[in-house]
Amino acid sequence: MQTFKSKALSCAVSTACSSFFLFSPFGQAQETAALDEIVVISSRIATPLRQIGTSVAVINEEEIRARGSLSLIDILRSMPSVAVSNSGGAGKTTTLRIRGEEGFRTIALLDGLKLSDPSITQVQPQLEHTLSTGVERVEILRGPQGFNYGADAGGIINIGTRATGTDAKELRSQIDAQTGSFGTQQLAANVSGGNDRADFFVAGARYTTDGFNILAADNVLADKDGYENTSFHSRVGFNASDTWRFDLVHRDVAGATEFDNCFDPVTFASVHDCDGDYDQRATRLSAKYDNAGLMHSLAWSNTATDRENFTFGSSTFVSNGELERVEYLGNFSRFAGANFVYGIDNEKENNNGDTRSQLGYYFEYLSDFSEQFFVTAGVRHDDNDDFGDHTSYRLTTAYLVPLQNGDTLKLRANYGTGFRAPSLYETSYNSGPWASPPASSTVLTEELSKGHEAAIEYFGQQGLQLSLVYFDQRIEDAIYFDLSTFSGYLQDIGTSTSQGFEISAAAPLTDKLSLSANYTRNETEQPNGQQRQRRPKDLANLGLNYRALDERLKLNLFYRTSRRAIDIVGNNVFDLDNYDVIDFSASFRLSENIELYARLENAADERYEEVVGYNNGKRASYIGARVNF
Repeated sequence: MQTFKSKALSCAVSTACSSFFLFSPFGQAQETAALDEIVVISSRIATPLRQIGTSVAVINEEEIRARGSLSLIDILRSMPSVAVSNSGGAGKTTTLRIRGEEGFRTIALLDGLKLSDPSITQVQPQLEHTLSTGVERVEILRGPQGFNYGADAGGIINIGTRATGTDAKELRSQIDAQTGSFGTQQLAANVSGGNDRADFFVAGARYTTDGFNILAADNVLADKDGYENTSFHSRVGFNASDTWRFDLVHRDVAGATEFDNCFDPVTFASVHDCDGDYDQRATRLSAKYDNAGLMHSLAWSNTATDRENFTFGSSTFVSNGELERVEYLGNFSRFAGANFVYGIDNEKENNNGDTRSQLGYYFEYLSDFSEQFFVTAGVRHDDNDDFGDHTSYRLTTAYLVPLQNGDTLKLRANYGTGFRAPSLYETSYNSGPWASPPASSTVLTEELSKGHEAAIEYFGQQGLQLSLVYFDQRIEDAIYFDLSTFSGYLQDIGTSTSQGFEISAAAPLTDKLSLSANYTRNETEQPNGQQRQRRPKDLANLGLNYRALDERLKLNLFYRTSRRAIDIVGNNVFDLDNYDVIDFSASFRLSENIELYARLENAADERYEEVVGYNNGKRASYIGARVNF
């Protein structure tokens, strides 16, 4: 009998071979080869894609606008191996998993700000409160390969707003307004500009929606569960000289959501008149010296989050957290054939008065001695106040094979390790008054992770791109909450696995029509042999983009599907719905300054659940206008 690995590779190779014949390029040659695209996320320095041995995906400004979604997380879910579990629409609890790993193993950065929220059970980004307004580029690193961001990084999301610096001297401003289904309204505006000495970007947005009844069990009150979000983001840069630059980034997000299934503080019965307030304030100050192959960057950042929940209008839960981070990043590239990246970071967490610090330092070598063969090797060491010393590694390689017709075949592979210390909340809960056996007698230890992958990628001169990636990731002693007896936090002693393959394709079918597609097969397993919760075995996305009338008119079709996921409630296992969702979007540029747009979400009115018992939105339509100055 074939093993999963052999079957997966056989299926993946067969599908990839078919893709070469299915996606034939008919468009004109691209002005800039995809391999020369500059990516920052892999090693925290600007690196051409041709040299990168990790799995990265990039979403540019045009693709973000084509999607049109107000929620950034709905744009991210279109990428390979990105699965989302949403509990009822905008602003509701949402988990994003990259290659089947938990959301708290994902790190999200916005203009360098770490968006992790230490006020909740695990320190993780709350991306359901992140709007797409002002975002012009997203880079995603898949797998436990982000060691220079932190040893617990099981995936990295690097979000960027409009470029500042000497590349953005022109004064630009934009007003964006839209309205649509579920009483949805959004008004957003931004302005940017600068000169050789200073530059700035400021954006603000106000978003409201009446929502819908999110919980199937709420069949008596059956009220709409709405959401409001007010976001402000600013970035100011100052070039003190040709070599010195200073940046200040500040962000403030306030969210208010209505939800179901909270607890009456007197009877402890489940009720459906619940509200939650979320307020996150984040600031980052950095200084950078860059001179002829020597770069130093020093940054301080602080993220503070307050949240409060209400039942029947009375406060029932209050939590606050703070994340303070000091980091140094260095890059030395004066030696021919070698590039060195190194850094130190000290991060202090505060969860409702409990504090902990973790000091980490790392070093990575990037080869630059060949135009075809590239290697990186890095090591990281962390000292955690409560869980001691740990060392992590990463090794990557990439090899370019020129083809006779000018196309390029890229072969790459990597291996990485990491660890995650139990969060302050997890350890304090188990030692607190709410815990009971077996959790109260469980001493939590670190989670250890490792992963490797191998990939073959094709880059055509006419714009055709194909990618086949096999991955295998493992987590030792994963921490989880005991949903059987609600005793507290336990550890799944043994190895939890996530392995599979990703196939991606992008092709200009004609000079007006282009296609993008990806498929992920992911087999997950707990130590007891059961499939891991809310991890679809099959994920796929398809996009078609049509441009006409000198690109004044743009039409887009997006299709996504999820298959064979389970959910676990108590000791019961439920099969989650298989679903197929089709979205349409369109835009028309009336003039150089005015653009009208519209979108239709869930056009087939698909009914499905990503979390057992929680509804997702029905068919919805939206219209809007952008005015640029």
